[in-house]
Amino acid sequence: MTDQTDPPAASGSGAAAPGAPDAGTPTPNPGPPKPHPMPKPGPRPGPRPRAAEVHPVPTPVPGGDPHEFGRIDAEGAVWLKTAGGERQIGSWQAGSVEEGLAHFSRKFDDLATEVEILEERLAARSGDPRKAQTAARHLLDALPTAAVIGDVAALEQRLTVIVGSADEVADSIKAEREHMRAAAIARKETLAVEAEQIGAESTQWKVAGDRLRAILDEWKTIKGVDRKTDDALWKRYAKARDAFNRRRGAHFAELDRERAGAKARKEELIARAEELSTSTDWGPTSAQFRELLTEWKAAGRAPRDADDALWQRFKAAQDVFFSARNAATSERDSEFAANAAAKVALLEQAEKKVDPAADLDAARREFRAFRDQWDEIGKVPRDQMSSLEGRARALEKRIRDAEETQWQRTDPEAQARAAQFADRAAQLEDQARKADDRGKAKDAAKLREQAAQWREWADAAASAIADR
Repeated sequence: MTDQTDPPAASGSGAAAPGAPDAGTPTPNPGPPKPHPMPKPGPRPGPRPRAAEVHPVPTPVPGGDPHEFGRIDAEGAVWLKTAGGERQIGSWQAGSVEEGLAHFSRKFDDLATEVEILEERLAARSGDPRKAQTAARHLLDALPTAAVIGDVAALEQRLTVIVGSADEVADSIKAEREHMRAAAIARKETLAVEAEQIGAESTQWKVAGDRLRAILDEWKTIKGVDRKTDDALWKRYAKARDAFNRRRGAHFAELDRERAGAKARKEELIARAEELSTSTDWGPTSAQFRELLTEWKAAGRAPRDADDALWQRFKAAQDVFFSARNAATSERDSEFAANAAAKVALLEQAEKKVDPAADLDAARREFRAFRDQWDEIGKVPRDQMSSLEGRARALEKRIRDAEETQWQRTDPEAQARAAQFADRAAQLEDQARKADDRGKAKDAAKLREQAAQWREWADAAASAIADR
């Protein structure tokens, strides 16, 4: 048997219309369809605008007890109970009354599932709210003739809410997308400005190049910019990157030229160092090698693959010279050390033999022999030179002091001066006696006082000669 009084079917939202003809044999309820996957939202920089209020999804209205919402009479007519009374929605001849009620209740559940999907999409703000609104209107228009048994009034109320709130949700989504678009444009504008600064100014090639790549990676993640604006911003970034790459390329090209020049210069210095490496003119050649090293440092770096090899060649020439100089210096140091030991022994011997106090002439002869041997021995290490020369000078000073003392003892001028003082004292004493004879006691006293002073000076002079 088949339903014979079902109203014509209506389509909506891609599912069977609520009034579709029923097959004679009830079909199993496939359950609610799976909702469409939500698209991944793009980046949302900046604060999100307040979304328009969306009505919460009502609790789905199950078919409930079909006896509460409908009945099948003895002739097989199917009736839906509504607040305005009963209305016939079809006929049932394929089985028992309970089976018929269950069949039309399942059809109500399918319709309720469609409504629930629309509510969920609207609440989740996925898809186009106005498409959900159109589907809800279609279901709402078909609801008065739907061949279903259930709480149709509750479905009508839910569909009315969907139709009424869809515009508000659409406006909210549009505002949010505009905000996201503005934020995305602002971020790309900021990145473009930074890239332009790098492209025009930066000379930190490694750091700046890494930053430009990081800007590009971030740029790719920023969505929601309209094509025209995005193209204009992209051209700014690309132009800045190209400018940076040109400046970096020019810098490294110049660096390559400088390094080629440094290589040629260093090869010249190597040739000069190799010429000097066999010199035995140790002092001047050492100074020349120091000048070459200064020029080497000023020449700059050669290409990386050649600079180390050039340095090894230059250093090898230095090593040849300085190794030879060090060997010669070591030999000289050994000779100087032996000279120092010989001079120490000679000094010790001379310091015992040279005794000007005992015999000045013999001391002079010993010192002359000492000095001849001293000069013949030769140079000593620099750190011992001062002390050894000091001891030799001290020995010589002993002789000079003895000679000075002897000369002072035999100095005719000193002896004449002492005699002159004594003669003057004698003259004054004689004059004092004569003054006494004439009765001039006061003059005599004064003359004796002067005579005593001259006598004192004469004694001092004689004493000085005797002490020498």
